[in-house]
Amino acid sequence: MIIASLIETCKLNAVDPLAYLTATLTGIVNGHKQSRVDELLPRNYPGMTSNCSTS
Repeated sequence: MIIASLIETCKLNAVDPLAYLTATLTGIVNGHKQSRVDELLPRNYPGMTSNCSTS
């Protein structure tokens, strides 16, 4: 359910879900600080693009 919610949030924010999930999971694995978790939200993702499917 959480992954589906993140994917739909990506679509609403014109973010490519695959790129977002890849970058976010990589950041977590590489030690992204918990105190900066807001940076990992789709609306804050730096690679905003309109190349996602909205269907």
